[in-house]
Amino acid sequence: MADQAPADDFGAVTTRPPLDPELAPVEEARGAVFPALSDETLPEIRRQIAQGSPGLDSEALTAGGRVRVEERQVPGPEGEPDITVLILSPVEDRGPKGGILSLHGGGMIMGGRRDHVSHLLPHVIEGSAVVVSVEYRLAPDHPDPAPVEDCYAGLVWMAKNADELGIDPERLLIAGVSGGGGLAAGTALLARDRAFPALSHQVLICPMLDDRFETHSSRMVDREGVWDRYSNLYAWTSVLGGRRGGPDVSQYAAPARAENLSRLPRTYIDTGSAEGFRDEILIYAGRLSEAGVSVDFHMWGGAFHGFDMSVGHAAVSRASSATREEFIRRALAR
Repeated sequence: MADQAPADDFGAVTTRPPLDPELAPVEEARGAVFPALSDETLPEIRRQIAQGSPGLDSEALTAGGRVRVEERQVPGPEGEPDITVLILSPVEDRGPKGGILSLHGGGMIMGGRRDHVSHLLPHVIEGSAVVVSVEYRLAPDHPDPAPVEDCYAGLVWMAKNADELGIDPERLLIAGVSGGGGLAAGTALLARDRAFPALSHQVLICPMLDDRFETHSSRMVDREGVWDRYSNLYAWTSVLGGRRGGPDVSQYAAPARAENLSRLPRTYIDTGSAEGFRDEILIYAGRLSEAGVSVDFHMWGGAFHGFDMSVGHAAVSRASSATREEFIRRALAR
């Protein structure tokens, strides 16, 4: 189990840029709703998220009958339990489509397969994609490497069953949000190093990449919003236990640890200027480019972590969502 560490683990609070005026009231309200993460509060927070997450209802996911919703049990990692996947496919078959493996957010400690798939629905409705969302095991009940190995198992299953799913194996994407974004990056590294399957693109949405708390931004969100530095510390400690911040952390668990970022798929990666993951994302995007990877990087001014999925009406959220949607649309059309 994980416990919160004292404040002096971080050093002094660093300067945070101002929030976008449309986002600021929501950040303040969100911080008042959820208690600080701990072993005691995590079960209740998981329950609240499960009750309040949009898109949990199968009828809503069908988009008025245009999307087929299916769930299956598929093989997990060798010697481990099967995993559940949610499959969203277009009712109207227009030939082979791209496949998107979706990994939900929640810091690798909460959330489920029906979370964070709604932003991919337009591509299913358009008939250009099949989405497979993985119910990966969560820490602290199942620490590293369980989450990332489950995600890789889901990717392998999608690739091996591409024909049945109506997926073009040349158009395999992986997309993840927050903790799921870090898992997407880690899964892409696993796919590269295990030489299967070949991914065409990775979409890393405000990804959680680094367990070390060494950057300016990792220390600037202090007791504000939902995901401050204490929440982040709790999540990483849940995933890694006593290894967090030390030398024995796998690059697949914390992709910022990877020394070699070459031969990875074309990447979309984004962040907000006022979120704690900002600097690790900036560094990762730059290192991907240095390694010869084609990168579309976007930093949205005044935005906090997960802004576009919690304040969708804000102008900056609409711009972010449209930019990401267009990238995925181009990726699926290649």
